[in-house]
Amino acid sequence: MLNFRQIHKLLFNFLLLYPSKSKIIFVKHNFEICMSKILITFIIAILIVFGGIFMDLSSKQETNIKNGNIYQFTAKTIDGEEKSLAEYKGKVLLIVNVASKCGFTKQYTGLQELYEKYKDKGFEILAFPCNQFGGQEPGTNEEIKEFCTSNFNVTFQLFDKIDVNGDNAHPLYKYLTSQISGFITDAIKWNFTKFLVDKKGNVIQRFAPQTEPKSIAEQIEKLLKS
Repeated sequence: MLNFRQIHKLLFNFLLLYPSKSKIIFVKHNFEICMSKILITFIIAILIVFGGIFMDLSSKQETNIKNGNIYQFTAKTIDGEEKSLAEYKGKVLLIVNVASKCGFTKQYTGLQELYEKYKDKGFEILAFPCNQFGGQEPGTNEEIKEFCTSNFNVTFQLFDKIDVNGDNAHPLYKYLTSQISGFITDAIKWNFTKFLVDKKGNVIQRFAPQTEPKSIAEQIEKLLKS
């Protein structure tokens, strides 16, 4: 087997004997290397440009969600009607994720009492059924509506069943959780988490699931007077 020194000598002799041919070979080889480098550089540049555009768009979308107020969102009612939350401009809102088979389901009574007490003063409750916590809202929209009206005489606005956490979370809930942090994480922890919103659509306060609706009355009254 030839060693390195022998190979080097043979190559040197080849260059001496066939200078023109060897130059062509080496020029061609160098050209191919050069073109390969150019192609790789071009591909990397394209990836950087499009990657930057993608990141910029993602950043803008995230910024749009965090900025503004709730009036930028729409949601389907429990009857399937697309509703713009801009319709609630000038009103104080309590936004709640609800469930029919939860230990906190009895809070429907307190929520309805709050609604009846303050609805004529510019107060609304927006309730969003969600099945992400223990599978405690398994029914259809029709079944949920029937349950709420027959058991708790609910007359405030019920919306379409949604996700409030994860990749498929409704944009409204991505916004709500970005505005006020919860305990340890921003995610919704359980059914009947509540968000209080002022007349300008800004999220003012967040209440844990165990917070009874009647204990929020004082904060609601302050916002109604402001």
